[in-house]
Amino acid sequence: MRPVIGISAYTERARWGDWDLPAVLLPQAYTDRVAEAGGLPVLLPPVAGVAKAVERLDGLLLAGGGDIDPGRYGAPTDPRTAGVRGARDTAEIELLEAALDRGLPVLGVCRGMQLLNVVRGGTLNQHLPDLVGHHGHREEPGVFGTHPVTVAEFSRTADLLGGTALEVATYHHQSLAAPGEGVRATAWADDGTVEAIEYTDRFNVLGVQWHPEMGEDLSLFRWLVRRARDAAPV
Repeated sequence: MRPVIGISAYTERARWGDWDLPAVLLPQAYTDRVAEAGGLPVLLPPVAGVAKAVERLDGLLLAGGGDIDPGRYGAPTDPRTAGVRGARDTAEIELLEAALDRGLPVLGVCRGMQLLNVVRGGTLNQHLPDLVGHHGHREEPGVFGTHPVTVAEFSRTADLLGGTALEVATYHHQSLAAPGEGVRATAWADDGTVEAIEYTDRFNVLGVQWHPEMGEDLSLFRWLVRRARDAAPV
């Protein structure tokens, strides 16, 4: 049986064919990569009670997207913080808590990595260019850039990626600031931006700031599917 991987989706107004309506959205690359890695992807919309679906999942992928409400980590809102959706924040936090309660493997991508930190009491930098002095993590609207990342030796992240140096697809303007309880940084960009984290008390929770779904390396998705298969009931 292919393990069922829930992927958090979001609600935005969208246009297709003759229609211009609110829609549940997720870039197709997420579902493609999960399927290619051997999982069965299922979209999880940000609706009340969606965390109940975790009872039928084998793994959880928290996708990228708009910024998390700074109130979730006790900060005032920077004018450049954008795309905040309270319903999505609530739904994804509940999904994550339910997945952790069940011991499911969790992979956080971009915003998803940031959420993994926030739920553990960590904080975020709301506008990264103010900190690093450049726009290299999001150079153009709607266009993924690339930059090198260095991964900590002997970390689980390095083990599953098969090395400590790689080039990643990037698109974000916020970043991890103070790590939460049990959150360990395991990869960095050349400017010091945290690019990956692990939970020190959970062997099957990882987050990356980059967008692995936009590349050809399936390592992270294969890790998630493999852990999900191990966690799935017989």
